[in-house]
Amino acid sequence: MELKILKKNNVNEYISFVKSIYKDNILYRNSMLSVMDSILKEKSEICKSSWIQPIMIYRENKPVLCATLGVVDRMDNILQITYFENVDNNVDSFNFFMDHVLKRAQEKGIHKISAGLNLHVNYGLGFLASDYDKNQSFGMAYNPPHYNDLFSNFGFNTIDLVSYSTNMKDFTLPLNDKILSRIRNRFNVRKASFKDLEREANIYTHINNKAFVNHLFYYERRIEEDMELFNDFKHLLKEENLLFVEYDKKPVGFMLWYPDYHELMNVNENLGIKTVLKNKLFSNKIKKFKIVEMGILPEFQKTGAILALFDYCNDLTKDRYEVCESGWILKDNMDSRNFGIKWAHEEYKKYKAYLLEV
Repeated sequence: MELKILKKNNVNEYISFVKSIYKDNILYRNSMLSVMDSILKEKSEICKSSWIQPIMIYRENKPVLCATLGVVDRMDNILQITYFENVDNNVDSFNFFMDHVLKRAQEKGIHKISAGLNLHVNYGLGFLASDYDKNQSFGMAYNPPHYNDLFSNFGFNTIDLVSYSTNMKDFTLPLNDKILSRIRNRFNVRKASFKDLEREANIYTHINNKAFVNHLFYYERRIEEDMELFNDFKHLLKEENLLFVEYDKKPVGFMLWYPDYHELMNVNENLGIKTVLKNKLFSNKIKKFKIVEMGILPEFQKTGAILALFDYCNDLTKDRYEVCESGWILKDNMDSRNFGIKWAHEEYKKYKAYLLEV
């Protein structure tokens, strides 16, 4: 076996290998490929504050595994295994790869190794761990089941995540009219204004950093990094997709939601201008939307602010979509899970991330 460390100017083979893994899979879509490409080529803002090392493993001169090792300055106690792909459940090639990972961790004096986190939670967290026969929704992981076997059998500790799904036809907020009226009077919800995207991104970043300060795998974001992501997807997003809840004219929380753009994409189609045009012309054909992320300032949690966001989002979406899917939620985050259990019809897909202490 051979291990090759790639430089930023020769990562095309890595990208081609990732595409080859899923080329015949009708459930997979390449929606995050452009973000991965930008990171591999060290063009992304996150790379300015990170150590990045793309790796490929070859067996009999054929690529069988790829991954990018990363250490971010704001979470420099963890060596991350990101953008991992593998052709089979070959333990020897995985162990060969892990030997290199462990040596890099030792060199850097790092005692924790993660897998399933792609540099930051905003770029992806978790390997798919159920429902391999269902379509991949936009922004969520898709992978063969043996990825989980490789990491768990090596000795990584498992971190479970879950998403929720609900049928919009039967959906109602679990609130009586009196409580709903009180929430509407107390909080104001507004759509983002993309005329001043930098201001809105600043608010989003600020609330994120305050709301998720104690969240596993979360570290402080910089405005330049979030601005880059918004710019990458601004041709798909509408102002209604980013909602802010205000108390006394002060933003205290947000909700990011969007249609499942994968419903417009064909097999092996990359996210690009074709998807943007389809979204402008045929957005009414999308049957699912996703509540991707919600954040509330700590002092306004459990005050009804999050319910104000759900109420406003429900008014926007109730006659346009058939299904709502949540983003991933940490299984031990009982506050978020309990909320999911109340508004959703079922627990949906499961995901797993991994952490190894060395």
